Amino acid sequence: MSKKITYAPYLTFSIEEWARLRADEPMTLDAEDIEHLRALNDPISLAEAEIVYLPLTRLLSFYVEAIQGIHHASTRFLGHNGAKVPFIIGVAGSVAVGKSTTARILRALLRRWPTSPKVDLVTTDGFLYPNAVLTERGLMERKGFPESYDRAAFVEFLAAIKSGKPRVAAPTYSHLVYDVLPDETITVESPDILIVEGLNILQPGDLPRTGKPIVFASDFIDFSIYIDADEDVLENWYVERFMKLRETAFRDPKSFFKRFSELSEGAAEGTARTIWQNINLPNLRENILPTRGRADLVLKKGANHAIHEVALRKV
Repeated sequence: MSKKITYAPYLTFSIEEWARLRADEPMTLDAEDIEHLRALNDPISLAEAEIVYLPLTRLLSFYVEAIQGIHHASTRFLGHNGAKVPFIIGVAGSVAVGKSTTARILRALLRRWPTSPKVDLVTTDGFLYPNAVLTERGLMERKGFPESYDRAAFVEFLAAIKSGKPRVAAPTYSHLVYDVLPDETITVESPDILIVEGLNILQPGDLPRTGKPIVFASDFIDFSIYIDADEDVLENWYVERFMKLRETAFRDPKSFFKRFSELSEGAAEGTARTIWQNINLPNLRENILPTRGRADLVLKKGANHAIHEVALRKV
């Protein structure tokens, strides 16, 4: 009987092994930069930024060079110059896992490459349907689930970026009022690198049985990163963040969550755990976690927020 062959799609590194892949990549940020870039409850240090993100930026430099080489080969074959094609990095993962910190640190480091590339950052929050639409469709309790996003608009945005369109507008979202701002957009202008951060960016849709060509957001992403942590750890981080916001942003009279700032500490924690159990956890299990295996790189965090394992997809 022949022995069954199993294929492991990832190379797994301890954080010590990963750190050695930094080689001579220089650190261009200082402790003050890291303090400014990190999220509310993501206590990343300068040392961890060096250990995790310098090897990653070195890896990305190779990927960018390789993708540019493929593009140049294609345009030579077709006999035309072709527009500059931005390199798109996707950052995915659960609510409260630290996606925004990773995206901001990467942007800061990539901007300081010797070539000084133009690096922009866009979150998928702006592509949520406005609250009025979600309410009309009975989706307010499903906010953050795939059906709460205007996925066609997001794909159209990425397609415009990849086609080399010089100016592409994206809608703006306010976490203060918990809604898309109807009269505000951000404009992405010919970036060399675009970082896209969001919950479900790696999720494929249903394929048509007719075989008709169809594109998904993930088709436009050149390198994808999934930030991972255990469910119980994520719940604790979500509750910690909620409690900190209760003492800060929720107290703003304009805040959608102003009512939560008036709850007792016990009631506020109970509310946070209910939201996690009823909304964020089902979304994680049904939609976000299943996309982890599609990522090029998985960064696994422990309860102390530190990344302790890195998995890199084999090419």
